[in-house]
Amino acid sequence: MNSKQLNFFASLGLISTAAIWGFAFVVVKDSLDFVPPVYMTAIRFAIAGIVLALILNRRLFVINKKYILHGIFTGFLLGMGYITQTIGCNFTTAGKNAFLTTVYVILIPLISWPLNKKRPGFVVFASAIMALAGIGLLALRHETGGGFSMNFGDIMTLICGVFYALHIIFTARLGKDKNMLVFTVLQFLTASVLAWLCAPFFDGALPLHDLAQSKVIVSMLYLGLFSSLVAFSLQNICLKYMESSLASLFLSLESVFGVLFSAVFLKERMSAIMIAGCVLIFAAITIAEQFKPKEK
Repeated sequence: MNSKQLNFFASLGLISTAAIWGFAFVVVKDSLDFVPPVYMTAIRFAIAGIVLALILNRRLFVINKKYILHGIFTGFLLGMGYITQTIGCNFTTAGKNAFLTTVYVILIPLISWPLNKKRPGFVVFASAIMALAGIGLLALRHETGGGFSMNFGDIMTLICGVFYALHIIFTARLGKDKNMLVFTVLQFLTASVLAWLCAPFFDGALPLHDLAQSKVIVSMLYLGLFSSLVAFSLQNICLKYMESSLASLFLSLESVFGVLFSAVFLKERMSAIMIAGCVLIFAAITIAEQFKPKEK
């Protein structure tokens, strides 16, 4: 298979990953009536971590102290990202949740600045301003009494973007000398344990009778097996055959799929101003990815 074919299949794989994650916003929003947000995070990562561990089997023997420490740290960031995102989705629309989440693409170079001591280029700052303008149009709603207000779900979604950015940054820094699938198992299990510990304080008792419903079982399996296990594995494999800058652009299509699926399956409607906000955010992400320096 030549490089063009590999690039084509890698592109197709990343678009598929974005589509899986985009549909996950619909699944999460539709399931929050039955499963509280933090318990949902705990269950999805428990499924993903246990199944992936069973698949890897003896490959897990490479785990040592460094794997565990780095896995717990990055898994904590991953867990906090999903917990805040899922809580956010409970208080805002799935479409807005999807678009606000992808702000992490622009946050990555800004957060990396003090860590790598490398100042981002002008394009990154311009893209950040565009994204902020888009967030203002998308998340700030004009109230009847005048003025603007941002709801709790929007704020939690933006916080989740910060955790996602940190997770990607530190996974890239700490995962260079590791088997990424083994590293992913540790992240999944850490995220699950974190969510299980936090769930009673945020969500109260686990609604066991709701979990027995076939609709909920199918939703949790989708989130655990497809949105977590398959999507993350597919992403890691495709990243071997494509520059991360271009790969991030494909993955940011998650927001587009999220809005599309939300409109089709949840009948969510967006005003012209909110659509303009989505366009600004996506344009900012596209510009930041297309014009940032190539990796050596």
